Amino acid sequence: MNTEHKTLVILSPGFPADETDSNCMPFPQLFVQTLKQLNPSLNIIVLAFQYPFTATEYRWHEVTVIPFNGRNKGKISRLLIWQAVWKQLKKICKENDVLGILNFWLGECALLGKYASKKNNIKNFTWLLGQDAKKNNRYFPLIKPTAESMIALSDFVAVEFYRNYKIKPVHVIPPGIDTTAFSQKPVQRKIDIMGAGSLIALKQYDIFIRVVATLAKQRPGIKALICGDGPELENLQQMILAHNLSGNIELRGELPHQQVLELMRSSTIFLHPSSYEGFATVLSEALYAGAHVVCFCKPMENVFKHQYVVATETEMINKVSELLNDRSRDHDHIITYPIEETCHKILSLYGN
Repeated sequence: MNTEHKTLVILSPGFPADETDSNCMPFPQLFVQTLKQLNPSLNIIVLAFQYPFTATEYRWHEVTVIPFNGRNKGKISRLLIWQAVWKQLKKICKENDVLGILNFWLGECALLGKYASKKNNIKNFTWLLGQDAKKNNRYFPLIKPTAESMIALSDFVAVEFYRNYKIKPVHVIPPGIDTTAFSQKPVQRKIDIMGAGSLIALKQYDIFIRVVATLAKQRPGIKALICGDGPELENLQQMILAHNLSGNIELRGELPHQQVLELMRSSTIFLHPSSYEGFATVLSEALYAGAHVVCFCKPMENVFKHQYVVATETEMINKVSELLNDRSRDHDHIITYPIEETCHKILSLYGN
């Protein structure tokens, strides 16, 4: 597609505050950065509703970012943010040859994106990125999306959205990863089990700790770590102490993305006990890092090599134990989807 002099507008709840902010929405920022790299003539403008906490326009990897400093305030404050976004969209559509609008999540971004695209007769797509496919999405009746306008992050998200709203997204475009971000140097897998993600109840890291506690009875020297931060941190720390696992499980906190990837390369198993996932990018990253992934969620109809989907905590314990005892296991790099493929598929939706 010839993108010269064309503008793609992306509406997002948040966006990195600067080029060093690697932990803010890792996949969306990788997507935007790669899309720009692949299409340098495409003018990309990101409107960030809630974060960063500034209202000053800035440049990020040759992309224009216009933040609105929403800070997740409600009612009147949110309406004022919408008014400011609408005014900016009107200005952008007047001054640019707009290719279309892409909304991250079926929420406030999709609401404004729909009506701005309708008013200006331009293409508009909403990327369902996970929990927005669940029941009781309060924006669904306001937006009334069409199947054609919806992009599901995974097969699971498409099925979940249909189950809850009787609309099957026409497009399924999974998240890609940047394979060039991984070091190719040889590495020793000194970490038996690794986890990474927000420390929230949904991620069920209490199960992670119980799995390690059970395995430690047969493997006293087992080494595990979790990268991430969140409201469950104190509870997890107390669990580790209660199970006498201070020498077995390390809570590393929130680390730069590059460090997380390197820890994946040093891990035998990536354990992901989350109860709900659209398609966690960490699964694909761990597979490419050579780790074996054990999880409850199955994002795509096909299961990838070295991915093991279990149904119960007991099954999770048994599978991890089996893998740790398997001396014949390999640690090949498994590629799910490259980010370049994801970018091409999204951009093709806006073609003539």
